[in-house]
Amino acid sequence: MIVLGYAVLAYAAFLSSTAWSIWFLAGPIDDPASRPAGISLVIDGALLMLFAVQHTVMARAGFKKRLTRLIPEAAERSTFVLAASLTQFALLLWWQPVPHVLWQVSGLLWVVYAAGWALAIWSTYLIDHADLVGLKQAWRHLRGQEYHPPEFRAPWLYRWCRHPMMLGLVIAFWATPTMSVGHLFFALAGTGYILIGIRFEERDLRARFGADYQQYAKRVPSIVPGPIRR
Repeated sequence: MIVLGYAVLAYAAFLSSTAWSIWFLAGPIDDPASRPAGISLVIDGALLMLFAVQHTVMARAGFKKRLTRLIPEAAERSTFVLAASLTQFALLLWWQPVPHVLWQVSGLLWVVYAAGWALAIWSTYLIDHADLVGLKQAWRHLRGQEYHPPEFRAPWLYRWCRHPMMLGLVIAFWATPTMSVGHLFFALAGTGYILIGIRFEERDLRARFGADYQQYAKRVPSIVPGPIRR
């Protein structure tokens, strides 16, 4: 019961940080500045780096193996989700705006912004949302059932690109009617980290699923949807 309660707490943090991010990028990222732009960008860069390091380190198989020597294996994914949510809270809470406007375009981009978030969230349900956020592992632990990681499969959106969730996030980062210096910095850093993170994730997926993923990667583009290669 403790593991499930921990997983529910981590999931609540995940939902809160996601909702905050959606609101943050739609407005507070461009709040009035309280520091010189140079200092603000240094602070923001450090916060983005903290987020990237947490994700990159905790997602590696070696770290997971060492972590499960300290906590139940069923709580490993929830620990990642909770840590990711906490670093995201820190990023949003201590972000230093640089609101100087670089360009302005049609407000219709808010529709694209919403579509990006919808794509990112929907993608998690197409594979296994409960497994992705650690709830399934905790539930099976409570019921005394053995946990088996999801098998490889490529439902719908995943037949057009291998990382639709990342595509949705990139769209949400860039789709804003008013692009400020601070927002551009966030979008560039976020997109850069996603492109680097995909390389690490692909390496793990190829090791985990072997030939099935190798063939899939040959047929389906990584993040930009395109013609499916036979």
